[in-house]
Amino acid sequence: MTGMTSSARPFLNRRLAEFGTTIFAEMSALAVRTGAINLGQGFPDTDGPQEVREAAVRALRDGRGNQYPPGPGVPELRTAIAAHQSARYGLSYDPDTEVLVTVGATEAVAAVMLALLEPGDEVVALEPYYDSYAACIAMAGARRVPVTLRPDPEAARFRLDLDELRDAVTDSTRLLLINTPHNPTGTVLTRAELTAIAELAVERDLLVVTDEVYEHLVYDDAEHIPLATLPGMRERTVTIGSAGKTFSFTGWKVGWVTASPGLTTAVRSAKQFLTYVASGPFQYAVAEALALPDSYFTAFRDDMLAKRDLLAGGLAEAGFRVFKPAGTYFITTDIRPLGESDGFAFCRALPERAGVVAIPNAVFYDHREEGAPFVRFAFCKQTAVLQEAVKRLKS
Repeated sequence: MTGMTSSARPFLNRRLAEFGTTIFAEMSALAVRTGAINLGQGFPDTDGPQEVREAAVRALRDGRGNQYPPGPGVPELRTAIAAHQSARYGLSYDPDTEVLVTVGATEAVAAVMLALLEPGDEVVALEPYYDSYAACIAMAGARRVPVTLRPDPEAARFRLDLDELRDAVTDSTRLLLINTPHNPTGTVLTRAELTAIAELAVERDLLVVTDEVYEHLVYDDAEHIPLATLPGMRERTVTIGSAGKTFSFTGWKVGWVTASPGLTTAVRSAKQFLTYVASGPFQYAVAEALALPDSYFTAFRDDMLAKRDLLAGGLAEAGFRVFKPAGTYFITTDIRPLGESDGFAFCRALPERAGVVAIPNAVFYDHREEGAPFVRFAFCKQTAVLQEAVKRLKS
């Protein structure tokens, strides 16, 4: 006998067969192999505030969080999350019954899908979407129904077609999965768009899951409006937030869910069997981070805005068509002005050609052809790194 299994069945179950290795792993490996500047994966190359790091060290030394933290998250963090939602958006959540700490936003998405969906339920999601959405919907045995955001040449942004959204909802639709500020397009949904989404959810009695991890990264005259603040939405909306993007500690994996008690309990029921708990000492540090003065959040946003403009300008000069993002730390570009139309081929060749790594947006689409000519660059890097990347791309 060789070490083969007795059946010809593949190891990976068919729900996940289409997902395989993520494009991020492939592109990061390419960056290492070629010595290219990695503007593919969205993680900062500098740490967040020193005082937040020290808070984590202090928690470790004081023995706080070195054993299992409470299932819903440490009380200090849940209180800080509730205070944040109240101070910024006028949303009041009970820290004990309406806040759940998760292992980053990624686990929050997984727990929400596994908790709220039955096999056969449909989930309407905005396309392009963050890659874990599709996998989590598949793991829950549900079906994703993408509604495509399309480039609006006039506004130089990607737009949601509200008629298309309404048409996508059927009797099998269980929930709407919304992401604003939107990764990868950088679109921030307007009050008018969110109001239409809210009216649709109320009319069709749908649950809404809203991924708001880039809430503190909105630029120019864009405004982040949580869906839960709109009429009829507080009771039917699960809001997902995260510390990783706002405080530049992506490795700590601290995220959260805020929702009405019934929804929070449901999500917690699934979450407890995924990781149970995690990130003990980091939870205390994030509680302190959320209480930082407004000046921190303003400076953080201003820094990212300057970096956005630096990279956007460089990409435009290099010949890309640039969609200047109203939020997030990603820029989507159109490669057709460069005489290219296949984002995959372009991104696989770019490290050798220019010494820069990007991500093909098509990986975030069910309708691959819709995303084919678009490529995403991350600008959450040191200014000198972005300047060097711009220089390489221009040459």
